Order: sequence, then structure tokens, then C-alpha cells
Amino acid sequence: MAKTFDLKDDSVVVIIGSGAGGGTLGNELAQKGIDVVILEAGGRHEYEDFINDEWDSFGQLAWKDMRTTSGSWRVHKDFPNLPAWIVKAVGGSTTHWAGASLRFQEHEFKTLTHYGKIDGANLLDWPITLQEMEPYYTKAEAKMGVTSTNGWPRLPGNNNFKVMKAGADKLGYKECHTGNMAINSVERDDRMSCQQTGFCFQGCKWGAKWSTLYTEIPKGEETGHMEVRPNAMVIKINHDASGKVTGVVYADKDGKMQEQKARIVAVAGNSIESPRLLLNSESSKFPDGLANSSGQVGRNYMRHTTGSVYAIFDKPVHMYRGTTMAGIIRDEARHDTARGFAGGYELETLSLGLPFMAAFLDPGAWGRSFTTALDHYDHMAGLWIVGEDMAREDNRITLNKDVKDEHGMPVANVNFDDHPNDEAMRNHAYKQSAALYDAVGATRVFPTPPYPSTHNLGTNRMSEKPEDGVVNRHGQTHDIKNLFVSDGSQFTSGAAENPTLTIVSLAIRQAEYIADQMKSNSI
Repeated sequence: MAKTFDLKDDSVVVIIGSGAGGGTLGNELAQKGIDVVILEAGGRHEYEDFINDEWDSFGQLAWKDMRTTSGSWRVHKDFPNLPAWIVKAVGGSTTHWAGASLRFQEHEFKTLTHYGKIDGANLLDWPITLQEMEPYYTKAEAKMGVTSTNGWPRLPGNNNFKVMKAGADKLGYKECHTGNMAINSVERDDRMSCQQTGFCFQGCKWGAKWSTLYTEIPKGEETGHMEVRPNAMVIKINHDASGKVTGVVYADKDGKMQEQKARIVAVAGNSIESPRLLLNSESSKFPDGLANSSGQVGRNYMRHTTGSVYAIFDKPVHMYRGTTMAGIIRDEARHDTARGFAGGYELETLSLGLPFMAAFLDPGAWGRSFTTALDHYDHMAGLWIVGEDMAREDNRITLNKDVKDEHGMPVANVNFDDHPNDEAMRNHAYKQSAALYDAVGATRVFPTPPYPSTHNLGTNRMSEKPEDGVVNRHGQTHDIKNLFVSDGSQFTSGAAENPTLTIVSLAIRQAEYIADQMKSNSI
């Protein structure tokens, strides 16, 4: 029987969210003998419950709570109440992710140093370096079973990859392979290897893809030091007269308000919900919300410069067979301003099932051009652009006081405008991708606008100086010693790489710091 902790037990570490950051941090602390309560807003669906059908899976896993949007980005126009495509369930978005696990490059930790001041951007160097992160990247890769590390082979290439590779060779790209994926290419960690089913975004029914749901969380529970409470939507974080956090208020599965006392609170609710919670925890002592003396909570929201390109060929491709994102071109991920922008981007294989392809290909479109594209779905190849977008102060999460959730709390409004650097990068990527497919005989090429964001970053960023951000180099808030941020919202820059590996690496590092601080009674 899994351990349960008393609501009045103020010796526990409370972690809000159970995804890459929260789930990993919870297990790391539990392994060190530290008592942890993880509060997860969503339900618990074990991997045999996953549904290999896109619409039904979306209904089962997606975060569908009301949000609003503003700004000039395409998502505001096309999906005004769905700025992000993330998960509300135990395991968070590690149940619904492609598995791409790439280390940031050295210059991406020091963007202000390397890119200089860019008008309209709010760049800042991380207070940590790649060199400091390397041992934690190594630990994360071993934990997650990342292919092409630790002697594990890369995954096989499907047809979508073979088309990409043929085009890459024609364009003279040198670094094109099936990527570094947190998907077992061999049996390991008591889990089977990838079965090439092709439903990677719907939750891996085989458990081959790493997810905190069936790796970190059960391992943490086995120690007797960790409890996961599903259907526990955190409403606010409480503090005492000195400003120290003392516990969190949450709505339980029946909608009743409970307070779990805590020695330490770690917020890991994704880059939209984490700042929303800090802002909603305002008090007379902290009228602008918790950890917000800098005014930076919610600011510097990044979502990656994205877009997709699909192409139709004379012969069938069946891009939906095999691992969804096992295919990458890394040559454009460098920093080279000769291309007309700072930072770089990755090109990664992508296929969506027909329902989402119809929703995303050209939102709102109809007519012959659109329907004939869908008619040729089995002749299609596709890729996704993932590039570094610029942090901007006005790209931010604020509270929409006119729209309340079921618990009466203001919902998050996501405001975003592309920076000219983002647009120049996206256009360059569209051009290169079209050239890649044209080089191997595409009959039609479709550049596709960005979807709701799956990589949500920034909003509680790390900074050396308290006035520049929200947390220090350990994800500890500058203002409140026993309050931490453990998700992608602590990122100071977005980099060109998918963020999960870095979130996990930071969580491993943060667990060491928290354990040391608890031992010395500093927090």
C-alpha cells in the first residue's frame, strides 16, 4: 500500500505537478529518504489505459481548462482558448511527448553574451554553464534511456526519415540521423523496446518511451517516502508572517478545499500554470504574487519558433508508421547571423493523424486544394521546425480577472508576439524544408503555421541578479528560500533543442541542492 501523509505534516516537500520536472524531483528526493507529496491536477491513467486514437486520447489526456490568449501570434487567431497542447494527468506531458532528448549547446546558455543586445528582446545569460550541466545531462540520459548514449543504438528510420535523409544528403547537410530519443531501442529498466506503433503523442501503450508515470513515480512510491495525489488542483500557496511558504491549498477530487502543510514547496505546473499559481497566491505581504519582487513572474514566455512543412510524393510514404520523431537534421541549430537571425533551429520528422492534420494543416481552410492534400495523406512526408525564439518582456502570462475557473480563480491569459528574429528564422526554415523535399521530387509542399505550443518555457526565469528574474541557479526563488520552481518556466533562454532532457537534468541537480539545504537546516 502506497504511503499517505497527513495534511498537517509540515515536514514534507510538496511538489505541484508530476511531469518531467515534478515527477523526477519527487523520485530523486524520495530516493534520498525525503518525504514528498506530489499534487497533480489530472487523473491517473496507467499506460495500458492509453488510447491509440487522436481525438479520444486528446479527451483523455489534454489540459482543456479555460485559458485566453492575446497578441499577434497565429495561435491566438486559430486556437484562442488553446494556447498550449499539454497534458493534465499523472506523468504530465511526459505521457504525450515525442521523446526527443537533446543537450543544449554552450552558446545557448549565454545568449546575451553571444547574440548581444537585440532590440525588442529581453535576453539574459543563464547563471549556469553547459560545463556545469554536463554531469546532470549524463545522469538524465542514463535514467531516460536516451538512444545513442550509454551504448544504446539509435532507433531505426521509418519512411518519413528516409525521405528526410535523402533530401538532407541532396542539400549537403551532414548531421541527419534518427536522433537522441528517450525511447528504449533495447529492453531496459524492466520495460520493452519500441514496437514502432506510430502513436507516440497519444501515450506509449508499450511503456517503451520514458514517462515519469511509469518510471520515476512508481520508483518513488516504492521507497515509502512519496505520495502522489491525483485530481488535486492547487489553488494557492500559503505563507506565514515572515514570508516563508507553509503549505498549499488545493481542490480535491470532490472539489473540496484542503490544505497540505509543507516544509518546502516546488512548483512544476508548466510555464502557464506555474506563474498563474504564483500570481494567484497574492497576499497583503506579496500584493503582486509570490516571488515577484522583480515583476518578472509570467514574463519572457517562450514557445519555440515552430511551424511544419508537409510534402506530397508520387509514391506512398506512410509517414505515420514507426517512431514519430525519430529523424533530425541538426546542421541549422548553430548560431550564424549570416542567415539573417540569431540562434538556430532543428528539423525533426513529424506526422499527425488525419483528424489533427485536418485541424492544423491550414486552420479554417476548405476547398479542393485542402481536400486533395488530405486525399494524399498516405503519400505525405512531414517535418517540424523547432527553433530558439527570443525572450520578450511582453510575451507573458497574466491573470484574466474577467474569466474564472470552476474554483473561482482568474484563468491565465497568454500574450505572445513573434519577434522579427523568430519570423526570419521560421521563413528560413520553411525555405530550407521546401528545398529539401523538392530535391527528392515532391509534387506539392505545404508550409504549415504553428500549432498550440507544446514547448512552453520562461515565465519564472533563472537569473544571477534577483531583479532580472524569479529563481536562482538552483531554481530557488530569489524572494522565498523554501519555494522552488522545477519546470521549464525556469529557463532563461529557449535554445533550439526540445526542452525535456534539460528539465529532467535540472530536477536531478535541484534535488541534490534541496537535500543538502535540508540536511544543514538552511531551509
